[in-house]
Amino acid sequence: MSADGRSRILIIDDSPGVIEFLDGVLSPDYEVSFATSGSEGVALAQRFPADIILLDVMMPELDGYEVCRQLRELRMTRDTPIVFLTSLASPKDEEFGLTQGADDFIAKPISPPVLRARVRNHLLFAQSRRALKRQNEELERLVFERTKEVMRRDHQLIAAQTSIITAFCALAEARDHETGNHIQRTQNYVRILAEKLRWDRRFGVLLNDDYINVLYKSAPLHDVGKVSIPDAILLKPVGLVPTEWEIMQRHCAAGSRAITRAAQEYGETEDSFFGVAAEIAMFHHERWDGSGYPQGLAGDEIPLSARLMAVADVYDALISPRVYKKALSAEKAIELMVEQRGRHFDPDILDAMVEISDRFNDIAQHFSDMSERES
Repeated sequence: MSADGRSRILIIDDSPGVIEFLDGVLSPDYEVSFATSGSEGVALAQRFPADIILLDVMMPELDGYEVCRQLRELRMTRDTPIVFLTSLASPKDEEFGLTQGADDFIAKPISPPVLRARVRNHLLFAQSRRALKRQNEELERLVFERTKEVMRRDHQLIAAQTSIITAFCALAEARDHETGNHIQRTQNYVRILAEKLRWDRRFGVLLNDDYINVLYKSAPLHDVGKVSIPDAILLKPVGLVPTEWEIMQRHCAAGSRAITRAAQEYGETEDSFFGVAAEIAMFHHERWDGSGYPQGLAGDEIPLSARLMAVADVYDALISPRVYKKALSAEKAIELMVEQRGRHFDPDILDAMVEISDRFNDIAQHFSDMSERES
């Protein structure tokens, strides 16, 4: 943006007549600069950052497609709206241009009202995107600061951290209309499930006493990233639309990043308390068949810690009341989960859970919420 507050437009076109025409249409409202070749345009875009770039396709030497590709590789212009000006009108031309990083096409001959409207809309969209990016960065910073505050005490004294971590995560769960006892139930489910599986040859090498203890202490942080999700989405009492669901899914990465950054400050390794907590936060919504999120991992690609957490988290969600559903019985919850054996859940882990389902039910009863006991 220029010193007088006007948005900057960079025009890259080898035709002086087109440049003169565009300047006449746009200069009353914007600060306009121009280049008459692709290489000159790439250089000018780095010296004088523009808010939007209007780019001719058919130019000698570097054509518009190559210029667009180069601009998208530069940090300064990676997110700048690029609109092609072209007489090429076939769907294949448009598709190719979009794959090179263009945001839009304006067909020649150019209509001044259409040009002004497209430029205005792209500038407004870019401003909104930048504002959202700043908001996300601020939310991520908030998650990190709060997580670091929770983990400030000596990380080697895991027992001393437990009450702080549990209290912090209870706040995150409360924002989602889930109770603090969800944390206690799920961490106990994870522990007894790990203890059951430690005698299985497939898992026994990893599931020793120390690792099971780390799992127990790490589990409460599985949804800490929800602190970064706006209340309008997190507390919505009805189903989320696709764009809201996409934002909701970001809580996995947000929580993992915050925990990882805290671990780096303490000089921790990936197999430490912090490393396991970051694994669980990131991957507990992955599914055995690869249909989960955020990375679509499948099978043993999913860390064991997250596979254990997935079983614990889903079971507790099914037997707990929510604003949008009633609680299921333990029997019905297990029935539904068995249907997802080999799809949502690691088959061996689910089989172990079914074998000790009575102990899961005991934990649910012991740590039941007051509202559940009264219902």
